[in-house]
Parts: sequence; structure tokens; C-alpha cells
Amino acid sequence: MSMTRFFQTSPRIVMGPGCLSQIVSEVERLGGTSVMVITDPGLVQAGIVDQLETRLQEGKVAYTRFDQVEPDPRLEIAAMATEAIKLAKADLIIGIGGGSAIDIAKIASVLATNDGDLAGYFGIDLIPQPGLKTIIVPTTAGTGSEVTPIVILSDLEEKLKKGVVSPYLMPSVALLDAELTLGLPATVTAATGMDALIHAVEAFTSKNAYGMTDMLARQAIRLIIGNIRTAFANGADLPARSAMLEGSLLAGMAFANAGVTAVHAFAYPIGAEYHIPHGVANSIMLTPVMEFNMLGNLAKFAELADLFGEVTEGKTLREKAQAAVEALRTLSQDLQIPAHLSAFGVKEDDIPNLADGVMKVTRLLANNPRTMTQADAEVIYRRML
Repeated sequence: MSMTRFFQTSPRIVMGPGCLSQIVSEVERLGGTSVMVITDPGLVQAGIVDQLETRLQEGKVAYTRFDQVEPDPRLEIAAMATEAIKLAKADLIIGIGGGSAIDIAKIASVLATNDGDLAGYFGIDLIPQPGLKTIIVPTTAGTGSEVTPIVILSDLEEKLKKGVVSPYLMPSVALLDAELTLGLPATVTAATGMDALIHAVEAFTSKNAYGMTDMLARQAIRLIIGNIRTAFANGADLPARSAMLEGSLLAGMAFANAGVTAVHAFAYPIGAEYHIPHGVANSIMLTPVMEFNMLGNLAKFAELADLFGEVTEGKTLREKAQAAVEALRTLSQDLQIPAHLSAFGVKEDDIPNLADGVMKVTRLLANNPRTMTQADAEVIYRRML
């Protein structure tokens, strides 16, 4: 087994409350003359896109907007955004919003410069040419997609979420302004915050984890665990919001290089078929997958308990690992995240097909600390009905 490690992240990160004021200088630094803003209708309605576009207007930056991004975006939305880019002759893309808007901005940036069909790019390193330059402005502390070379889209025909992985998807600039997250509803804060935490936990316990990713994952966990309840209970707390955004960023760096594991593999089929928000789907599947996985690396799962602030003195590794699971179960309860799949219409008869969907996500199962079979997947889903 090769000991060579590769680390990649966005080449420039701008962060701090109010740093949206730097957007024009970042556009100019990248040589952008015609900008496409990619976002979703909710962000437009909330007035957040106005804040960005006002800055562009003041800086006399020419721009157009594509604002039809949907949750768990379909392949067709990526195609629509790409056509809008070509029609506007845009040479730089700003993606502003949550994970869906960011992912559409990233994939459209490469579809605009590559002639192939999107379906042919699902997988790893299949995009031939670099895309347009991108500036990514996250408005949730969740996906960490501003520092990852990954895009996730929904394939409605196969009822599955699929990933495109390419260094050409790495954003040119990540701009993180915590003031843009102050208006997030508590439910969104909870779901996206848990998604970020799960990125860090899975990166930490991945078979591909190493010293540098562990360092990032540990700090991400500390920041998120220490601030997620405050951000949920008091959304106007700027220090908590800032810490959550930084935690999400670090978790993104960690999993971009170590990979996520089976929790995400379980979340993709139920997210695609039942439209369960990604962070909620991950949260529901987190504790049963952790209980299954922890035997694969008890030391790592035990350390999670310490990172979560649990009292672990005198406990065995197995007891510490179980304490980490219970801590996350309590956190989900505190954040009022649904605990059962049946709340979203999942039935016993659906489980074999869902488990089959899990086994198709080979890219993630390859990182998992414990080998998983389809029978294992069915048992895990059944536990969460």
C-alpha cells in the first residue's frame, strides 16, 4: 500500500464577518469581466443575493443571475445553468447559497468549457478540461463544498444521488462571511450543522485518514460541538455563527482529502427517493452506522468521545466509543432532528431497494472502517424505521 498522500483545497480563502465587501476585488483579481451569479429562489427572497449584487453594481461589475437552483438539484438544473452561462458569455461564476447552489455553480463551471455529456462525468477524474473560475460564498455552515472537488446531483431515473469528483471542481476562491448566515432558520441551522459535523467525524474515521486530515477534523469537531447548540438556540449569535462556518470549512478540507464513509452512502438513496434534506438524512443514519463501524477502529471512535467533551475517565475503548454514539444521539435530540425514517414515508418493503442503493455507492464504502454487506445495510435501515 502506497504511503504517498495528496492534499488539495481551494487556493484562496477569504473569511470573517463582513468580508462580502471584498467580492469586487476578488472578481477583479481573477480577471472576471462578465459574472454569472448562481443561487436559489429562497436566497433571492431573503435579500441575501441583493447584498451581493449591490456590491457588484457599486463596483461596476457586469453580471447576470441564474436563480432556479432547487434542493437536491437534478441533472437538468445543471444543464439549464450551463446554458445560461453560455448565453450570457460569462467568464466567472459566483455561487452563493447552500450546498445545492454551490454544487450547481461548480458543475456548470466545467460543463461550460467541456463538450461531453454530464452523465459521462459521474465518477473520479473524468472531466477533461478546466472550467471557468469560481468564487463560492456559502450561506450555511454545512457542506464545506467551497473547499472540495466534489459535486453531488440527483439522478431521478435511478433514484440515487451521484457524485462527480475532479480537481477542476475545486473553487478558485472560498469567501466565508458569517453575517450571511445570521438569518438561517433553526431547522436549517441544525440540519446543515449536523452535516458539517458528520463530515468531520467521517473524515476522522475514514480508512484514508492521515495526520493532516485528522488535525483538520479534530478542530472542526471542537468548533462545531462547542457552538452548534448556541447557533441553533440563538441564531443571532455572531461568534457562534462564525465558529460554525469555520468548522464547516475545516470539515470540508478534511473530507475532501480523507473521504466520507457509509453514513453518506446511507443518506444518498433516502435523500434521492424521499427528498429528505441531506443533513437530516445523514443525522438519522449517523448513530446506527457509527455503532456498526466502531469495531473497525475502536481507538478513533473512542477519541471522538473526548473531542465531544464526554467524561471518559476509567472507561474502556469500547465504552468510550459507545459514549460518543450516545453523545451524538443526544445532540440530534437537542436540535430537534427527526429520529425515524417512517416520518418521511419509508416502509419496511422499501428497505431492500434502499440497501441496494447503498451498495452502489462504492466510492464511499471503500473508505468505510468496517466492511459492509447488503444484509448489514438492511439491518441498519430497519433499525431507523
